[in-house]
Amino acid sequence: MRAKEFDRKFDEGEDISIYLDVSKAHRPEQEQKRVNVDFPLWMIHQLDKESKRLGVPRQSIIKVWVAERLKKAA
Repeated sequence: MRAKEFDRKFDEGEDISIYLDVSKAHRPEQEQKRVNVDFPLWMIHQLDKESKRLGVPRQSIIKVWVAERLKKAA
């Protein structure tokens, strides 16, 4: 299929998913890499207290707070 036809189908709201191979698709800058960070116990206790209050895992709080700080610094 030519790009013009593909674009037309998309623009007209047709389902184009059958034309896509998403087996190797990825979101740039969204890949994950594991890092180890050592926190003092008082910080872990505070993180656990906040995670319990919000009903989310500790890791989620850390990710959100770090992302907020990085956006603010940018």
